[in-house]
Amino acid sequence: MTQTILIVIGVLALLILFFWMVPLRLWFIAILNGVHISLIQLILMRWRRVPPDMIVNSMITATKAGIKLNRDQLEAHFLAGGHVKPVVSSLISAEKANIPLDFKAATAIDLAGRNVLEAIQTSVNPKVINTPPVAAVAKDGIQLIAKARVTVRTNIRQLVGGAGEETIIARVGEGIVSAIGSAETHKMVLENPDSISKLVLSKGLDSGTAFEILSIDIADVDVGKNIGAMLQMDQANADKNIAQAKAEERRAMAVAQEQEMKAKAQEARAKVILAEAEVPLALADAFRNGNLGVMDYYKLENIKADTQMREGISKVGQPSNTKQTNK
Repeated sequence: MTQTILIVIGVLALLILFFWMVPLRLWFIAILNGVHISLIQLILMRWRRVPPDMIVNSMITATKAGIKLNRDQLEAHFLAGGHVKPVVSSLISAEKANIPLDFKAATAIDLAGRNVLEAIQTSVNPKVINTPPVAAVAKDGIQLIAKARVTVRTNIRQLVGGAGEETIIARVGEGIVSAIGSAETHKMVLENPDSISKLVLSKGLDSGTAFEILSIDIADVDVGKNIGAMLQMDQANADKNIAQAKAEERRAMAVAQEQEMKAKAQEARAKVILAEAEVPLALADAFRNGNLGVMDYYKLENIKADTQMREGISKVGQPSNTKQTNK
């Protein structure tokens, strides 16, 4: 009994392995749908680690759509790391939309990392790209903030190696800044926002990109800051700070000159005091040497007393004159 059960299990396992290695059902479905593929090739796909279901179903789909595909090409594309189903779907969509696209170009686009099916769909149904707010300043100094909607469709011929959406957004933003900056006043832009789109669209911004720009529409334009007035205020503040710095420099120089003059005056007073201190010594030396007599000394003292008296009289007269003037 046990041996019988083991035999049955072994037979079932062999049958499962056989039907897995030999996909009779898949081969029969392919024959019914007009896809001619040998049973040996289906077995070899298993050994080459290529899913037979995906290859056969893709060939059936393409055949029903009137497109003939080579099994070797599909296997090669899968082994190269490509996506077979999106490529086949893109070929069918391109065929229905009368877009020139062959298998080689589709696989090249797919291996380049682009979604070939999405590219075909975008070529049939154009895509709208919303740009972020772009700030620019007109010639009168008023800032304007604009938003644009760019309608694009895929350029199949430049899809491999062409720039993406980021480049389109950057170029459109640059064009908006240039268009607003060339306007004489911000009112002209507000009155005719379509002038921006016309100027930007005429620059051929889609060159070298994977898209073809169909239209550029200005969705919104808002008035921002008065940049011209702010710059004038900043310049005025800068001029004021420069003037204050120069005035402070002149004041410091004046203070330094005053201090220098005071120092010189103190130095001169010190020299006078030293000279006056040497006068008695000179007189005593003159008496000892006989160069100065007593009468000469008295005359000198009289001159000093007379000079001091005159100075006293002049000082007494000054306050009285000042009081009279105040009265």
